[in-house]
This record gives sequence, C-alpha cells and structure tokens, in this order.
Amino acid sequence: MSDPLTTGQGPVGVHYHQFLVTDPGGPVAEDETGASHTGLVGITAGDATVHTGIHTGDVDVTVTAHRQPPPPDAGEWEEIAEISLHSPTGTLQVTPLMTDLDEDLPDLAAAGPGAYRLRVHARGRDQAVDLAPHTITEHYLLQCWPQPPAPAQLLRATDDYGSRLRAEQTHQTRVTTHTPRGQHRQEHDILRRSLGG
Repeated sequence: MSDPLTTGQGPVGVHYHQFLVTDPGGPVAEDETGASHTGLVGITAGDATVHTGIHTGDVDVTVTAHRQPPPPDAGEWEEIAEISLHSPTGTLQVTPLMTDLDEDLPDLAAAGPGAYRLRVHARGRDQAVDLAPHTITEHYLLQCWPQPPAPAQLLRATDDYGSRLRAEQTHQTRVTTHTPRGQHRQEHDILRRSLGG
C-alpha cells in the first residue's frame, strides 16, 4: 500500500468545463490526448485537463502525492481515469484555467522532475451539466506517483457526461495542430489579464 506523502483539499475554480494540472516550467506532455478520449482527463496544449460537468463555478478537489502506485480509492466514484505526465521542474500544480487558487493545493510531483502517472476520480458531473451552480456539486480526487509513460486508461465509466464525451470522440475527426511551446501559457496570461485576474 502507498500512503500519501502529501495530501490537500480545497475548492478549485472551473471555467469552460475544465481545470488543469500544470508544470510552471513547460508542458507536461508533448502529445495531445483529448479529454474526451477518457471522458475525464487528457492532455490539451501541454497541460493535463480535467473535464467537468459544470461550465463555471467551484469543484471540490482532493490531491494526494505518492512514491508508489496507490490503489484506486474505494469511495463512490463514478469515473476513474489515468494518464501519464512529465514534470520538467518537479512541480505539478492544480490550477484553475483563468484565475489563481485562493490557497494552493500541495505539489503532486513527490519525486522531483520526471515521469508521473495521474489518476483522476470524479463524482457529481451529471448534477449540473453546462450550468454555473452557486454550491459545489462535483468532487474530484487526484492521485499522482512516479511512473514511466503508459497509455491513457479508463478504470471506471458510469456517469452520463463521460459517456457523452467519449461518444463525441468516436463520431468526430479531429485535426490537431501543434501549438508552439510557450504560446498556450501566453494565451492564458493574456486571458487572465483581460478578465482582471
């Protein structure tokens, strides 16, 4: 069993159905893995993107950093998925898309720079789809540990929202162009400044 080295919990702001896991020093992966591939988490423009049911608002996020792979949490999670990440600086931080957290959650990169596995658990995504609720309706658990890269994996798939995202993926042809390194972060900074963040 892998007890967490660090753990933390708090609200995370969601905009446009997403919040991120980022490394301030660069992309966490070069290849794009659309969030709709697992219906929960993927790589978009160099960041890990967690896909939420709500459009805008706060979700409850718990993070745990480990040195060894932990078992998936035994709670009543509706979706569980895993992807691989790379942390160039040894910092993997949960961040909202357009604002900063009021209080930072702990760093997920327990072993410094290198390759990691991120497992995301979710529940409540069907409660307020596409809405901006004033109370928290969605809960997430992010577990992270050092591990060589491996394909994305869907461990549990029981919510309607995830099913819808996976169905959209199979019915679309996506053309992905490479975003020059650093451009994604510049766009985020410009968007944050324009919104007064």
